[in-house]
Parts: sequence; structure tokens; C-alpha cells
Amino acid sequence: MVNAAISNLVIMLVMMQVSKKIPFEDPTVLLLVRGAYILSNVLIFGLYFYTKSLIMKKNDLTTMKYVEPSSPLSGSDESKLITTTIRDYDLQQVKTATKGVFTGIAMMGFMHLYMQYTNPLLMQSIMPLKSAFEQPIVQIHLFGKPSSGDLKRPFKAPSLFNAGGAGADAKTDKKAVAEAEKAGSGGAKEE
Repeated sequence: MVNAAISNLVIMLVMMQVSKKIPFEDPTVLLLVRGAYILSNVLIFGLYFYTKSLIMKKNDLTTMKYVEPSSPLSGSDESKLITTTIRDYDLQQVKTATKGVFTGIAMMGFMHLYMQYTNPLLMQSIMPLKSAFEQPIVQIHLFGKPSSGDLKRPFKAPSLFNAGGAGADAKTDKKAVAEAEKAGSGGAKEE
């Protein structure tokens, strides 16, 4: 399977060339491209809503503990122990993905409505949809893939250009969890 970053780059380059050939000055074409963008976002929200309903239906209340590393921007070296259930973790992942879609819509709205850029509409009709289908939470619940390897909870934080080992990931080993419990860093159940 092709790396997601490489496939994103190829799609972006192809869509840039395609968008040069489309007559966006024609109001009918512009309306169709806007419709494709709206349809794409409706499909994404539908996908996340359906994934959320599958999570609620499974209702997996298995306890999950992991140590979340401190944010590099926080200036603190203290890691935080998170105790949650698989259902709550998965619902949080869907909520985070949905917020990301809203952010993308806001940025696209600013670029298209205020700055009058039309070319990104076409690309943004495809890339977020592809990204939604690649989400680990969608892969597990919608496609029934096992939660192992790259799909093991807690999911690895995406790093710039998917560089391996670029960011600190959550630790799930017993030693790290025991040390965090002993240190008293966190431990409160996430809601």
C-alpha cells in the first residue's frame, strides 16, 4: 500500500493540473464545484456520525490506561496518566476529527468567500474525504480492521510528513503506567 503522504502529494499535484483546465469563470461550473465541495463535507459528517453510532452500539467499556506525553509547547516535562474506556476514547477521536472538518470548512470559507480563490474548492472536495476514510477510528469501526499495529489505541499522533519517530507518542507499557500512577500525574477518568 502506498504511503498516505505520497498519495496525498500525487493527488494534490494532479488536482492542481486539473483545476487549471476548469473554467471557474463560468457560473454553472463554479456552482457544480461548490456543490461537490458541499457534498463532500456532507459525506464526511455522515461518515463520522455513522462511526459514532457504531461506537455507541458496541459500547466497549474496557478500561484503557496510557501515559500522554507533555506538549512541547506547554514548557512542562510532566506526562499525564489518562484512564478512560475504549468507547470514550473512540468517541473523543471522532469528536476531534469532526472539529478538524469544521476548521477546514472555516479556512475554505475564508479563502473562497473573502479572498475569492476557487481552485482550492476542487482539491478540498477530495482530500478531506480521503483523509476521513484513512482515520484509524473509521478503519476500525467501519471497515472492521483489528486494533493492532498502526491502529492500536492510543493512536500515534500524526507528525509532519509522517516522519517516523518525529513526535512523542503515548506510552501504554505497564512500567510507564505504574510510574505515572506512583508519581500521581493524572489518573482521573477522562469524560
